[in-house]
Amino acid sequence: GSVFIPPGDVLLALGNALFPALISAPEGAADIVLNFRMPRILLAVLTGVALAAAGAVMQGLLRNPLVSPFTLGLSSAASFGAALMIVLGPAVFGAFFAGSVVFLGFEFTTKSLLLILSAFLFGWLSVIIVYLISRVRQTSQAVMVLAGVVIGYLFQAGLLALKYVSNDDALREIVTWMMGGMWGATWQTVCILTPVVLLCFFLIERRAWDLNTLSSGDDVAQNLGINVDRFRITGLLIVSFAASACLAFTGIIGFVGLMAPHICRMLIGNDYRYLLPASALMGALILLISDTVARVILAPVEIPVGVIMYVLGGIFFLFLITKGHGRYLS
Repeated sequence: GSVFIPPGDVLLALGNALFPALISAPEGAADIVLNFRMPRILLAVLTGVALAAAGAVMQGLLRNPLVSPFTLGLSSAASFGAALMIVLGPAVFGAFFAGSVVFLGFEFTTKSLLLILSAFLFGWLSVIIVYLISRVRQTSQAVMVLAGVVIGYLFQAGLLALKYVSNDDALREIVTWMMGGMWGATWQTVCILTPVVLLCFFLIERRAWDLNTLSSGDDVAQNLGINVDRFRITGLLIVSFAASACLAFTGIIGFVGLMAPHICRMLIGNDYRYLLPASALMGALILLISDTVARVILAPVEIPVGVIMYVLGGIFFLFLITKGHGRYLS
């Protein structure tokens, strides 16, 4: 929340968590810092890393600077999955929907777990569908982008239908989820997402040289021994897995996967050995600052961080267009 805690108390709370026998901290400050703000900060960092790295990788794999984790229909599909569970979950699962369940050693309410799983599976499914469609044209980049747009529209149509038939409470919940936010951050969330994001980032960072080679064209990469089709779909599945996992917990957060890679390209160039980690750090920084602004700008009212990101994204790309930096978009 927007409760002010002096920096000294924050340091004491962190010190108490690490060395409880040596350092004491004000009880209220320690509880807020350790149980509310730290999970929220870490969730923002993990989500920023996943979305920014996914954006950079997808732009390299498809050789299109305007591609993002949402270009392949991921956001629309995840939104549809979440809305489907919100609207139909009570009728399908009955009393079980209101209970609790243990998943990966952590206890969740059944409703929240099913919503998370549904959003994740549908988000990742959209990328798989796009790949299956593009196989008809041998994974052409243009076909994959167009297929992603089409799949996104289809899931968007399903989402609109679910909104139309939902009651007021369900509609409000759908809209809130689609705005995106870190308000559901817990240590459970952080513990689940940390290995997912780090593993996916490690797997794709190992192929940074292949991404550099692919930027010279499919023929060049093929002649240098890279199985282009396999590399392209494997890379897309890895980064979309991490992005879908994070968005399933946070809701829809846009523009991180577009802004962070573009900013880093302007600063350090197109070498993916450096662009990937730089984009990940930039994405974490952007989302962390945006979430902080969302919490404090109208305190005690909290703005969804997705709203802040849409404003920042629009201003950023308007700046690129009007200030003659269009070369980064071509």
